[in-house]
Amino acid sequence: MKAFSFTLLPILCMLLLVHNMIRCEAQLSSTFYANTCPTATTIIRNSIRRAVSAERRMAASLVRLHFHDCFVQGCDASILLDETSTIQSEKTAFPNVNSVRGFEVIEAAKLEVERACPGVVSCADILTLAARDAAVAVGATSWNVRLGRRDSTTASRSQANSDLPPPTATLAALTLAFSNKGLTPAEMVALSGAHTLGQAACSSFRARIYSNGTDIDAGFASTRRRGCPQTGGDANLAPLDLVTPNSFDNNYFRNLVSRRGLLQSDQVLLSAAPTNTIVTSYSTNPRLFASDFGNAMIKMGEIPPLQLGQNGIIRRVCSAVN
Repeated sequence: MKAFSFTLLPILCMLLLVHNMIRCEAQLSSTFYANTCPTATTIIRNSIRRAVSAERRMAASLVRLHFHDCFVQGCDASILLDETSTIQSEKTAFPNVNSVRGFEVIEAAKLEVERACPGVVSCADILTLAARDAAVAVGATSWNVRLGRRDSTTASRSQANSDLPPPTATLAALTLAFSNKGLTPAEMVALSGAHTLGQAACSSFRARIYSNGTDIDAGFASTRRRGCPQTGGDANLAPLDLVTPNSFDNNYFRNLVSRRGLLQSDQVLLSAAPTNTIVTSYSTNPRLFASDFGNAMIKMGEIPPLQLGQNGIIRRVCSAVN
């Protein structure tokens, strides 16, 4: 019996070692590429800085691209895949078509990384880092990004249509959409603060500025009507934050308190508890917002299901499966 036990011992140890290796491989880590591509984060950061320097609006676009990726199948770069005979691209989903942008910036960063470390760094990790680096480039406080995501081989246009909240969403609908991804109302408010950057199309806020509602400042509505007629001009753009549209700050929340949120889905955050008290708090405490935003971005960047370990692939180009 003892001999049998001693014979099993090396086998059991080997199985335990393999189990631990697989478990470690399937965990995200801020040092994931330390040995396989130590220059990856620097290459990506420099590439994103150049893109944002060339066009400040790109910072908002990259943060939004990451959000729209993570809310569909997790953060797996599925939003970057082009249409094929077997893939229904998320790029043509209603919330994304003629709206989501920045694809060429991610491809440029991927190309640079591939030159340094071919077949090592995923597009999903590049997009996650790009969102952080873009926000920091326009004033956000940095946060730690854990790496090790792999790229999907599929996309889901249907899930993009169903899971990405529209700009007309009610507070209840927003809360449910974020809850379905494991995010709390407080994290939802913090993430909504990304709308301190960027622009929105007339078609997404027309109903609000012509509503004559009590939740919109009359002067603000009048100003926004000049560039957004009741008919036509659907693609006309307006800044989400009229004061500092290209700087990451807490003006978005100050605008909401003043009933100057451009999108209905933004202004509703002030309409009821618990989100209204968080909005008010952030409007007077920019440091708290900056900290909470970073923490919420970390959590959003790890929405399951994540492609980890042996799941998924490392794409050679971000727009296509190898």
